[in-house]
Amino acid sequence: MIAEIIAAGSEMLTPFRQDTNSLYLTEGLNDLGVTVAFKTIVGDSLDHLTEAARNALQRADIVIFSGGLGPTEDDLTREAAAAALGLTLHPDPAIIAALYKRFAERRIAITPNNAKQADILDGAMLLENKNGTAPGQFLVTTYRGKKRYVALLPGPPKELKPLFDEQVKPRLAALLPTRFLAKRLLRMALIPESQVDARTSPIYKLYEDVETTILAGSGEIQLHFQCVAATLAQAQARVDELAERIEREMGDDIFSSHGESLDEVILLMLGMRHQTLATAESCTGGMLAQRLTAIPNSSRAFIGGAVTYSASMKALFCNVPPELIESQGAVSEPVARAMAEGIQTTTGASYGIGITGLAGPGGGSQGTDEGKPVGLVYIGITDATGPEPVTQIKQLQLMGDRERIRWWATQHALELFRRQLL
Repeated sequence: MIAEIIAAGSEMLTPFRQDTNSLYLTEGLNDLGVTVAFKTIVGDSLDHLTEAARNALQRADIVIFSGGLGPTEDDLTREAAAAALGLTLHPDPAIIAALYKRFAERRIAITPNNAKQADILDGAMLLENKNGTAPGQFLVTTYRGKKRYVALLPGPPKELKPLFDEQVKPRLAALLPTRFLAKRLLRMALIPESQVDARTSPIYKLYEDVETTILAGSGEIQLHFQCVAATLAQAQARVDELAERIEREMGDDIFSSHGESLDEVILLMLGMRHQTLATAESCTGGMLAQRLTAIPNSSRAFIGGAVTYSASMKALFCNVPPELIESQGAVSEPVARAMAEGIQTTTGASYGIGITGLAGPGGGSQGTDEGKPVGLVYIGITDATGPEPVTQIKQLQLMGDRERIRWWATQHALELFRRQLL
């Protein structure tokens, strides 16, 4: 069984609004073992909506419309669904009466255009909307000889979500064959997408019943697996078998085999060892600390950090000698080393991470940093868990704008630290 979601509304074709309803509907349909194969956003045009509806009915078992059920001229979902299905619309007197009552209770004059919200597709079941004026509709029908399940839902999330959860999802569960969908997510950092696919595609191509998706972005590769089967155990066994084979191939490149973020994995690894971490950041401005403290209970392993942007702050919190900055520059390997070692010593943490660099938009312009390029970053990691502290340094030349350089610097720092913990 596959589904298509049609989001109606010209506002979602502008830079100012996004279709978030489809994400919620997809999750709910997946719970029923239904795969969402298509999502379509259509502007407020009857011709375009009707065409989209016909395309969806032709290729999907389940078609869910969101939006376009209001009282205005540009609310055209009912009309488009009727045209695509070859059905007529009829006004429901009970809905009209309820509308008049609702407006009267609020002492608001009702306008004639509200009556269109009472237009129901022939054969459709009415879905009462307790949070708005436009009711939803649910229809089991036949389109070109194929059974189809169609739902019309209002666009506001506070109306759509309860309607779907309480009235559409239970109906679909009762009507559809019992199927279960299992998922698995593997995550890797700082590996080219092409390299991951070259190594894993010979494996995942053997599993035709498991859908594999590779996503890349922000210094991370994600491998998503999902399988639909008659029982949850069968579906889960297939995705687990594939995931385990991929894990054997990729080894330590995989930082999470069940979907945890890189930040979560770092904190879990530290927690298991009863060890702690402190950070000193210059160009990243506290982004590394922010990523770690966004995780609940991070205080068990992350004891704190300092944004040591100026030379005086580097000296105050990390004991970086001013003469070192004068001779080597704030963006240099010796300063990154001193920051990592200094924050570790100051806090007494098991590990210290220091980051210094040039995030842009301009390169180095003062003293010994003059002429150093945008994107030059040094990361220092001090390990004080052995007999003597040991510090490693990584030099990076990152590309992109200021925000990208800052994010990638933290991503490199976390992945370098994870590898050290391994």
